[in-house]
Amino acid sequence: MRLVETPDNPAPPGGVAVPVKTEDGVTLRAAYWPARVAHPRGTVLILHGRAEFIEKYFEVTGELLDRGFAVATFDWRGQGSSGRSVRDGRKGHVAHFDHFRRDVEAVSREIVDPLLPKPAFGLAHSMGGCIALIGAAEGWLPVQRLVTTTPMIALSLVKHARLVRGLVRILARLGLAGRFVPGGRAHSISTEPFEGNRLSGDPIRYARNAAIARELGQGAVGSPTIGWLVAAFEAMERLQAQDCPGRIRIPTLVVGAGDDPVCLTPAIARFARALGPGSTYLEIPGSRHEIMMESAPIREVFWKAFDAFIPGSQDTPERLVSAAQPLDDAIVQPLVPAGDDGSALRGGSAIP
Repeated sequence: MRLVETPDNPAPPGGVAVPVKTEDGVTLRAAYWPARVAHPRGTVLILHGRAEFIEKYFEVTGELLDRGFAVATFDWRGQGSSGRSVRDGRKGHVAHFDHFRRDVEAVSREIVDPLLPKPAFGLAHSMGGCIALIGAAEGWLPVQRLVTTTPMIALSLVKHARLVRGLVRILARLGLAGRFVPGGRAHSISTEPFEGNRLSGDPIRYARNAAIARELGQGAVGSPTIGWLVAAFEAMERLQAQDCPGRIRIPTLVVGAGDDPVCLTPAIARFARALGPGSTYLEIPGSRHEIMMESAPIREVFWKAFDAFIPGSQDTPERLVSAAQPLDDAIVQPLVPAGDDGSALRGGSAIP
């Protein structure tokens, strides 16, 4: 197991890449960085989005290390340099999102619990946010606090979602679960031209991530399979259940993007505002889907909110309000304490 570096994306010093075996025999590529300080603030477990990989988060990892945390992360099964269940390694595939639970539990058991300082915190993006929120609702997510950016609760990318959901279920029953979704391609979305991209408005970070994806080859998967999309719809349905937000007891900061063409921001906001006390919703106008890969002003807002929420203290609410003070009216909206509206999920369709 190794980490792939490029001139524009060096690995933070001190990292260790290791294989981790899940209970069902899948080999994951994982990596961890011990804290650089004598008195660590804890460990941040980074949970990636679909089609992402460890190297994409080198910058974020370095920023967490600078804040006094240890860091652990890994490639989900079916992407990055982790094991596959289909022959074509370019296909992003999983049969059921519950399989991802085994990935989280294996990395926690083999790396986070025995090797890194407590407490553990979660930082989850998109698909990783979907998995983390399910884990929080079901009680198996091994973190004390969670920050999730643009969690996959509903898709704006998929039009006529109910029709598509029914269609892909039929295709899967016909034995086509392992095929690309209709119109799917083998190349990574990260390598598509910057102009008109859905992920980031920052051309430098976008070019950096494209270079990493090209260097990784099959590690940067292409489009998802029909089976992945069936599994994703099932996972989102679990989050869209009326009682789901209320079952989450882990304090959670949910960060939505104002210009997200991938995940449906209004659905994210409704979910977050139905969370219980101690959780918070922040929406950053102007940001596309990948907030942590965005331009400096957007990232500054994100990190101010992260610093106010993690590791958490008695003055966390006041610090969150302070973090939300507009740096620029066109970029920042105030943080909204979650849980103000217990009926926030009513009055609209959770799947567009």
